[in-house]
Formats: sequence, structure tokens, C-alpha cells
Amino acid sequence: MGQLILAARALDICAGDRTLVRGLDLEVRAGECVALLGRNGAGKSLTLHALAGLTRASAGAVSIDGRPLDGLPRRAIARRIGLLLQDLESGHSETVLDTVLVGRHPHLAPWQWERDEDRRLARSMLARVGLGEFSPRLTGTLSGGEQRRIAMATLLTQQPALFLLDEPTNHLDPHHQLAVLDLFREQTHGGHAVVATLHDPTLAARYADRVVLLYGDGRWLAGSAREVLTAENLSELYLVRVVETLVEGRRVFVTA
Repeated sequence: MGQLILAARALDICAGDRTLVRGLDLEVRAGECVALLGRNGAGKSLTLHALAGLTRASAGAVSIDGRPLDGLPRRAIARRIGLLLQDLESGHSETVLDTVLVGRHPHLAPWQWERDEDRRLARSMLARVGLGEFSPRLTGTLSGGEQRRIAMATLLTQQPALFLLDEPTNHLDPHHQLAVLDLFREQTHGGHAVVATLHDPTLAARYADRVVLLYGDGRWLAGSAREVLTAENLSELYLVRVVETLVEGRRVFVTA
């Protein structure tokens, strides 16, 4: 197994007086992809935000490279952890290239301008998400799916050790869903790690090495994708009957 990047110990994730996740233990190592699955409101996004250090868990601790996350400056965290938010953020319209270059800011000194190599990297990542010709476009002219891919190009330009992806397939058609998940799975081959919240267990079976099921009542179940993604477990998770079948050798889960 790869080097340990992030560890969460005994995390409690709460919303108001509800404990959504209780005592979560999770290790994320270089080279692996971990999927978080659960119903709406089960705590997937809140858990991801706690792992990124955006919010504090109600109990427990998170460490990055063996150091407590809450003791590190945000710039240091941003060099190691990149977060793709679930919802698109509205803001001022600027060029696509300038938007993607924001991903380089954690690696630059204060008041330092982006370098030629930063611009080359940003253009390269735009090409990787299929938007190589979009550099001069204004972000306000883009569709929701195009803006989603711009956000991914920004994250890839950041080059963190750990990608935290909150519903990365939001706003994307099936072709681009597979394309971006292929792209982040490829990042794990280079020693990065990915933790992604997903709604589709079929995508989790296709891309994840390990899976964490969040039931929304404090309970959770973690293990290999092969062991955890079963029709029985998913039926309990989603409160509907789920059946498993094989399509061209791939595991597919559908509601019955």
C-alpha cells in the first residue's frame, strides 16, 4: 500500500442535535480511490468538509502527513488537499485561464505572479478536461457542465496529494461523468489519492478501491468495494430494493 496521506480518528459528524456519523475511522493512502455513499442528508458533504479542515468535526481528529490538520495554516493544507465543492459558486466573471490559475496560488509566495510554467500547467489541465480552447472565454458564458469541468481543471492545476471530490458528476452528462472519473482515477496511478462522494454505486464499483457507507444515523460501514458494495448493504442504505447484475463483466446496481 502507498504512503499514508490522511487519517481520521473517531470522527463524529453532527447536524444540529443529530449525529449523522459516529466514531468514523478512515485512512487514505497514496494510490487509492475511496468512495463515500449515502442518502441525501446522511453527512457525506459534512464529512468531506471535516476531512478538508473547512469545518470541525464534533469529536475526533484529522491528520495530514501525520500532523494534526487543525494546527496547520490554510496555505499548507491547500498544498496537500484540494476540495471540489458540490455546488457551483457564483462570482465575478473572469477568463477561464485566470480562473484555473487560482489553483496555483497555494504554491506561490505572497504577491508572486503566476509563472510561465503555471500557465502551461493550467492550459494542459484545461485540455485534459476537454476545454483546451476555452482559455480566453469568460466563465459567465459557460454552461453548468462546462463550469464544473473548469472547477476540476482548477483542482488538477492545484496538484494536491489528496483530491476530495463532492459529487464530481454533478451537472455532467454520462460521457463526461466517465471521462472525469477516469481522469481522477489516473491521478491515483501517479501517487495521488481521491476521496469522492457519489450517489451511484455502479460508478463506485467501477472506480473505487474502498467504500464507506454512511447511514445517516451514526452508523457507517467501510471496506473494499468488492466486500461492501452488495445488494443487501445497498438496499439497507438507500431504503429501496437494490439488485446486482453484470453488464460486459462490470458490476451494475439497479433498483427493483
